[in-house]
Amino acid sequence: MSYQLTRRAVLAVYAVLVIVPLVVVIFGSFKTSQDLFASPFAPPTTWRGGNYQKVVGESGLGVAFRNSVIVTGLSVPLTLFVASLASYGIARTTGWKSALLFGFIVLGMAVPAQANMIPQYVQFETFGLTNSLLGLVLINIVTTLPIAVFIMTGFLKTLPKELFEAAAVDGSGPWRTYRSVVLPVSVPSLSATAIFLFVIHWNDLLYPLLFISDAAKRTIPVALLSFQGEFLTDYPLLFTGVVVASAPIVIAYVFLQRYFVAGITAGAVKG
Repeated sequence: MSYQLTRRAVLAVYAVLVIVPLVVVIFGSFKTSQDLFASPFAPPTTWRGGNYQKVVGESGLGVAFRNSVIVTGLSVPLTLFVASLASYGIARTTGWKSALLFGFIVLGMAVPAQANMIPQYVQFETFGLTNSLLGLVLINIVTTLPIAVFIMTGFLKTLPKELFEAAAVDGSGPWRTYRSVVLPVSVPSLSATAIFLFVIHWNDLLYPLLFISDAAKRTIPVALLSFQGEFLTDYPLLFTGVVVASAPIVIAYVFLQRYFVAGITAGAVKG
């Protein structure tokens, strides 16, 4: 009984710590600076939509939103495609070769991104990929491929060998087996991985800040920095930008949450 009460108390405190800042941000996006500082926790006396019009229309966040959609919309499916092919090959390979290949790819998770920034920048600048949305897409694929392979390989290794043997008996080659067997049964794992990748790519600040110098090619995380000045920060506009930037992530999770849970638990129990 005491354990249940303790757990509920901890969860209640955690819920308050999450909900209160969220409420402040949402309410603050409809307030002026004076109203926000006067009563940060109270609902706005007058719900003003001017902040949203200013953020989307005048601040350039609309352009940054479009750039983030392009970069994330290309990075996620391309990373999933490369990772699923690599995971399929690792899962179907036996012995030390599979372990060596898996370890080599997943080793990328152990290397901090900051340790690779200088050689990556030099390499991308050599090929003319800095200050380019294509460069952001490529660096996103490279940096998130290890985590995608790690998640998907764990799922594919739980698939029964009889599934692939039946496909081979029907005359399916590796490519057809991948397309007709692996992809359909991997929807939960693909969806869970897609949510992880979407959140990482959409919220990435490090590489857009490092690679992009043209204001017309900024992504949302970089554009949000413009709302924060050296001596003064327009918090209502900043909160509005945060709400606009977070909306796609919330929508994606709402529609994919059942696949997310299924993908997380798919490889937990074997048998």
